[in-house]
Amino acid sequence: MKYHMIADGTTPVAPFSHAVESDGLICITGQMPDTPEAPGVLPDGIVAQTNNVMTNLQTIMAGIGLGWENVLMCRVYLTEFKRDYAAMNETYASWFPEDRRPARTCVGVTGLAYDALVEIDLIAKR
Repeated sequence: MKYHMIADGTTPVAPFSHAVESDGLICITGQMPDTPEAPGVLPDGIVAQTNNVMTNLQTIMAGIGLGWENVLMCRVYLTEFKRDYAAMNETYASWFPEDRRPARTCVGVTGLAYDALVEIDLIAKR
């Protein structure tokens, strides 16, 4: 197994690796909507937070030589499910070609680190 910490990635909010790889499968830790330049500082609204999360995931993937075409599965966590689901979906969908979207689960949760509105993790394959 390989444990990846990406130099350009966000500062971990807990004891974890940005990604763990085994036999070509890569699990990427859920990313928060802050930025490497401003840990713990979140933009307002679900659209900006979703875009930051996707940018952070892209940074982790690029750091290990992957892109969106390698993504098999995403899990999305929303603290305001009913309010934010539609806007998050529209923003999330813009990151993938319409005919190449990964499998996905989306759940409502009672809270996330930094009081974020969204967190997304993913599984990719080389």
